[in-house]
Amino acid sequence: MQVTLLGTGDTTGTPTVGCDCATCERARDRGVERTRFSVHVERVNGDSLLIDFSPDFRQQFLRESVPLPDAAVVTHVHFDHLDGLGNVYRLVDSLPVYAADETDPQTGTSVVGTIRDRYHYLDRISVRGRTPFQRFEAAGFEVTLVPVVHPPLVSYGLRVDDPDSGASLAISGDTSYAIDENAREVLRGADLALVEGIVHADLCSHHPAGGDHYDDAGRPRTFGTKHMTLTGARALADDLAADRYRIVHTAHFVPPEQAFRDDVAVDGQRFELAGAKR
Repeated sequence: MQVTLLGTGDTTGTPTVGCDCATCERARDRGVERTRFSVHVERVNGDSLLIDFSPDFRQQFLRESVPLPDAAVVTHVHFDHLDGLGNVYRLVDSLPVYAADETDPQTGTSVVGTIRDRYHYLDRISVRGRTPFQRFEAAGFEVTLVPVVHPPLVSYGLRVDDPDSGASLAISGDTSYAIDENAREVLRGADLALVEGIVHADLCSHHPAGGDHYDDAGRPRTFGTKHMTLTGARALADDLAADRYRIVHTAHFVPPEQAFRDDVAVDGQRFELAGAKR
């Protein structure tokens, strides 16, 4: 299984348009980017799965030269994870798009219902609802969606397993640290874990909602109510006990001495996951 990080940034990306902060300048100097979130997963036979449709879809696929997906999964309906879906029109003959079918009390519909309503005109897309914790097949992979905590909207993490090689990928999705044990158990023990960490813990003091889920040293693991700090991301990665992990969905507010550490991902990183063949 090959995993390509197409987009590793938050809603504005890094460098952020019009920003001359030290982190954006360091990214420009290094020639690296964190565009809006998306992950491409490819099997040995060439079948591929896309996780989330970044608004930067076109740029990402041209830059990384990965094949167009045979199927896709959407984790939640925030624009930076969904609004690239329109890019596939005229590029594919057909594309199954999977998303959770649970009703969101905030919107009165599900993620899959929102996608159907918003992209009803894309006749080459077939939108398919799936129930969290129930494994399903997509592009030859076995996929399991799990609820995470990203108020006020429902949001999901997921696990992707390759049934041939036994390789596995876990993605936390956009979430606070308050992921329950049932979801963590599904995500645990993967070859690679991608965990969301939007800012450093010190920034919580400037957020109206502060931080939450403090560790033993008093460092907040949740920024506000719906994202993890770098501290929280590392703590979750430790709990999930993956062979490797990377922090994703990181904002330009992280100072450069922290923003470019080895475990904080940038676009274009690739991982070959061998797994243990069943």
